[in-house]
Amino acid sequence: MKLSVLDQSVIRMGEIANQAFEKTTKLAMLTDELGYTRFWVAEHHNTNGLAGTSPEVLLAHLAAHTKRIRVGSGGVLLPQYSPFKVAENFKVLEALYPGRIDLGVGRSPGGSPVTRLALTDGIRKSLNEFPRQVRDLQSFLTNEISNDHPFHQVKAYPQSYTMPEMWMLGVRQTGAMLAAEYGTSFTYGHFITPVNGRQAINQYKDHFQPSAFLKTPKVNVCIFVVCAPTKEKAEEIALAQDLWLLAVERGGDTRIVSNEEARNYQASKAELVKMKQNRKRMIVGDPEYVREQLLLLSETYGVDEFMIINNVYDFEDKLYTYHALAEMFL
Repeated sequence: MKLSVLDQSVIRMGEIANQAFEKTTKLAMLTDELGYTRFWVAEHHNTNGLAGTSPEVLLAHLAAHTKRIRVGSGGVLLPQYSPFKVAENFKVLEALYPGRIDLGVGRSPGGSPVTRLALTDGIRKSLNEFPRQVRDLQSFLTNEISNDHPFHQVKAYPQSYTMPEMWMLGVRQTGAMLAAEYGTSFTYGHFITPVNGRQAINQYKDHFQPSAFLKTPKVNVCIFVVCAPTKEKAEEIALAQDLWLLAVERGGDTRIVSNEEARNYQASKAELVKMKQNRKRMIVGDPEYVREQLLLLSETYGVDEFMIINNVYDFEDKLYTYHALAEMFL
């Protein structure tokens, strides 16, 4: 099984972004040494607990501090941006780090309506333009633009011997079908929506059309994993992640609280129900249990690569998960 990483550079209560980025860098360096396949960073806006607002800048830093692992975006929120400029950014990255850059794109609006307007400089762009933007992005990456396109005389530079590997991020069959139609790799976000993943992946594989970017279907699945020496320890450290997810969903303070504060938190009945539902988005347990569940999901989804996301409070606890997974599978 291949293992990869999605890291959101979550800020701990009492810390600042500098420290979150230091941990992200250390994790990238560790997983590079352990044999992980790729390391992606996310894009979030207008939230105080997630430091990664600019994946292009952050992944350039991570690529400079690693040797082998692929680095990429998980993902660039394309509806807010110019496909031409995204192509230029990733062509620069690919020229700097040939054969190591992943360009993951998503359709998410990136935040609240007013946040999205700030990202688009006040221009009201429709999310329905996403398929057209993907097509334009691919055209600028290959510089094969049809003569009837309004920008057919515009080329995206620099030129390079290689292209970034393009991935479509999705949690529904519509995203899977778009990835299939345009011949990109597909990431299913189990960590966001843990239902209908098998149907989406099957749709992608069944309808995949080869492209300049990919000849045969390629899929991975992203999932929260919290692993500890014992089930009891895993449950203890996962509680802070449970509360963090609640904060993200209600749009509050998204810094992650300490294990002690999480233990002392008095959750309401509604919150307990939501926390139980959210556990479907993750695997929490000791190494044997985690291994068993990942193998089961691998069979269910028909994939051989998982992207692991872990947002616990203590960095050493986080590192344990990635060490343990490497010992099991790499």
